[in-house]
Formats: sequence, structure tokens, C-alpha cells
Amino acid sequence: MLNDTPTTSTPPTAAALPTARGPLSSAVLSALVQSPSDAGSVVAPVTDADPYGDDLHLALYLCYELHYRGLPGVDDAWEWNPDLLRLRAEMESAFLADVRAHVTVGGSAADEMDLLSTEHVDGSGPSFHLRDTGTAEQMREYLAHRSLYHLKEADPHAWTIPRLQGQAKASYVAVEFDEFGGGRGSRMHQNLFRDLLAAAGLDATYLGYLDRVGAPTLAPVNLMSMFGLHRSLRGAAVGHLAATEITSSPGSQRLVKALQRLEFPAECVAFYAEHVEADAVHEQVMRHDVVGDLIAREPELEADVVFGMRAIDHVENVLADHLMDAWSNGRESLRPAS
Repeated sequence: MLNDTPTTSTPPTAAALPTARGPLSSAVLSALVQSPSDAGSVVAPVTDADPYGDDLHLALYLCYELHYRGLPGVDDAWEWNPDLLRLRAEMESAFLADVRAHVTVGGSAADEMDLLSTEHVDGSGPSFHLRDTGTAEQMREYLAHRSLYHLKEADPHAWTIPRLQGQAKASYVAVEFDEFGGGRGSRMHQNLFRDLLAAAGLDATYLGYLDRVGAPTLAPVNLMSMFGLHRSLRGAAVGHLAATEITSSPGSQRLVKALQRLEFPAECVAFYAEHVEADAVHEQVMRHDVVGDLIAREPELEADVVFGMRAIDHVENVLADHLMDAWSNGRESLRPAS
């Protein structure tokens, strides 16, 4: 069962670092608690690591978090430490190779977006399950999993802005502007999700559930961080955001119905209701003004755009399978509390 942790209106970052899950995360955590000037080389074996394992993805998530809000008790100078960046690059290579091995190549971006926009009435997955028969506890678990992204929603995609040009850049920024509340702090989607967690009786602390989630939850966030932080993957980053906006509205509508059926507070419904309307508009902007303009300017990036769309589909399917396997077998989908 999830622990009902009291929250405040401005929750801090988690007070403690997570527990290591293997040699990679142990090496990263052991280094981060030291001063960068005092620590020795950050070395750990990546070759034999599971590219979709808890150990690699926790270690990678920690490395990426240094570029966001930082980690509790960790010196900010670690962000650009050469040894840590070298280890991160090795883990990224292993993860990226694994994703590419599970994603088909070929096809056009337009066809891929058409496929993504086709809604299957009799579909399966967590949002369908929660809408129809899911329990309140399963919904709370789902929200805890999603907190690892939604409390930093739009931040990973923002890395891509300086890598774009022209109309693609202007329209991409317009979508991000909406995600960040249109200039109103209280309407930032990150803050709306924080309000959702608090209203649901969950821990609204940033990184509050980091120790409770595994690779299926961490990998989707790591994927968008990796895409955003590498200029060579800018096409994939655009494809990722396009796929997100195209699929968000119908999925959010199912979650609105689920939350209403389960009688969750209005703040919970409001978060997903916001995405039903806003992301339906964003789909058209991404389709024509961002993806269309980017490919017109840099046609060599079309394959990367398609890859980004298929990559997010792959990692989201892994998470969906994890959730549905746990719930169909009467198990909690979160890791045990430490």
C-alpha cells in the first residue's frame, strides 16, 4: 500500500538519495556523496549490465537529474564531471542500442502520425483498465509512477529548443509555453500534477517516489532526457514530443473518466482535463508546424523523427505491460518501501 505522506504547497526535493540497485547505481551514488575534487575515478562495468535493468536506469536517471534540479546533498559541480559523463555515455549507448533493437525502421513521419492518431475503441492498457475496472489503489499507484515525469513535465523537451530553427522552433516553443502554464506559475503542468498528488493523498515531493519505481518507469523519462541532451538526436526529440501530444488527449480523456468513476478530488480530474483540450490543439501544431517544417528544412532527420515516435511507443508499452502484469496478478506495481 502507498504511504499517505503529508505535503505542503511548495514541496521540496526528496530528502535522501535512493538505495543502490547494483554496481552501476552503487558506483554513481558512492561518487555523488563525495566532493568531485576528492572523489576518484567513477568506474563501473556497463558491458554486462542489463540495458533495461533497474541498476542501469537508476544510475542513468541520477546522472540526468544533475542537469535538472540536482540531488539532495550532492555538489552541483558533479554535473560536468568528466568521469561521470564518460560513464553516462556508456550507459546511454547501451540503452539506445537496446531501444533501436526493438524499434522498426522505415516509413514516413506523416504516416506514423496518422497511425498514432488512430484511436482503438477496444484498446487495452492501463488507461483503459483504470477507466473501466481499475481500483482506487491502482490509480494511486499509476499516479505515483507518473510523478517521475509529470513533476518535471516539459523540462526534458526544452533542451531541444536551441537545436531547432525557423517555424519549427517558434511552434515548438509555443507548445512548451502552454506546458509551462502560459506564463502563469500556478498553471504549469508540473504544478498541476503536484496539486493532483496532494489532493490524492500522495507524496507530492519532487523525486518522492524515485526509490519505489523500477526501470519500466524510469526508462521513458531517461529516453526523453537522452533525446533532449544530444543534438544528434534532435529529430528523435521532436518525434517524441509529437507522439506525446498526439496520444495524450484520448489517453487523458480515459483517465478523466477513471478519476470521476473512482470519485477522486477535482484537482486530480483537472490535471487530465487540461491535457484533453490543450494536447488536441498541440497535435495539429506539432504535426504541421514543427514536424512538417523540420523535415522540410532538414529532410535527413525524418528517419530520426520516426524513430523518436516509435521509441516512446516501445518504452511506454514496457511500462504498460509491467503495470498490467502486476494488477492482473493481484500485486502492487511499485517497489517495496525501504
